[in-house]
Amino acid sequence: MSVAGDADSGPVPGTVFTKRQVRILKIAVIVMGVLLVGGFAFVLAAIVYQASHPAQDAGAQRPAAAAGKGPRMIDLPMAPGASVAGLSLDGDRLAVQLVGPSGPEIAVIDLASGEIVAHVRLKPQ
Repeated sequence: MSVAGDADSGPVPGTVFTKRQVRILKIAVIVMGVLLVGGFAFVLAAIVYQASHPAQDAGAQRPAAAAGKGPRMIDLPMAPGASVAGLSLDGDRLAVQLVGPSGPEIAVIDLASGEIVAHVRLKPQ
């Protein structure tokens, strides 16, 4: 007389696993595959969302210009005969490279407040 549970107790030919273990392994592989595909789709959707919606809070940090007023004017004092050799923008900071008779220097301006944050004079050694 054969019991229904006896059919699962024998190993699958060519392996050491029973039919029940192979079935559980197949289910586990399918579930992990679905999780991988779902996770990959979620990451792609997050990248597309972030690329299509620029930072919402970046505008909230900057004070809005008063109604009816033009753009803010920032005065940068330069030595007579000095010229601007380059500009570099990083967030709310603007680095202005100046070349003048006293030598090269860099002025760092905070664009949100309009203040000169740093003034670096480059001296040869």
